[in-house]
Amino acid sequence: MALNDQVKFTWVGHGTWKVRTASGKDLLIDPFLTGNPAAPDHLKTVDRLDIMVITHGHGDHVADAVDVAKATGCKVLAPFEVGNWLTQQGVPGDNMIAFGKGGTVELDGITFTMVHAEHFSTMPDGSAGGEPVGYVITFENGFKVYFSGDTDVFGDMALIGELDEPEVAFLSIGDFYTMGAKRAAKAVELLGVKTVVPMHFGTFPALHGTPAQLEELAGPGVTVLNIKPGDEI
Repeated sequence: MALNDQVKFTWVGHGTWKVRTASGKDLLIDPFLTGNPAAPDHLKTVDRLDIMVITHGHGDHVADAVDVAKATGCKVLAPFEVGNWLTQQGVPGDNMIAFGKGGTVELDGITFTMVHAEHFSTMPDGSAGGEPVGYVITFENGFKVYFSGDTDVFGDMALIGELDEPEVAFLSIGDFYTMGAKRAAKAVELLGVKTVVPMHFGTFPALHGTPAQLEELAGPGVTVLNIKPGDEI
């Protein structure tokens, strides 16, 4: 299933995505590549990148951020504290856009609005990572999606639905570290979306939530994609 005829999403596995936008820009969300046990080998390298997007500081979301950012010269969008840490690790400051919840940044005709996430965040070296976030991304053709990052359900997802009006939600469903299927089904209701892409499940044994569970709980009228790492949608 294609979500949009001009924007292509490839699931690397876990919470990591490669995106080719309507104008041919390449995005990478939460770069966990070389050490990602779910990632197909051909997706563990990045030769070209325009924009990197990071939700929080945990190693399974930033593991390859420094190396990829330095190698490609991409712009990097991140929560403020994560951005500062990446700069300290050698990511060029001119390429770093470190901002906060509620803020919107436009790059190459794509807008990124940083929104709340209910999780926690420390950097790989144990230093403070600030607060975790999600993003609403509006592509050049107007197609709009919500990436939850790692999160539990929270009541203000209803505000994201009301204010930002995403068409598709990419939701963590694995349980244990984030919401599982039952709570993700409530997130779907609050957001008001009709199409859901599950992520952050199956990478490790603890992440036992499944798309089938979410599909059953979300009920009729909601399309839940059941994809595997390497799939393009």
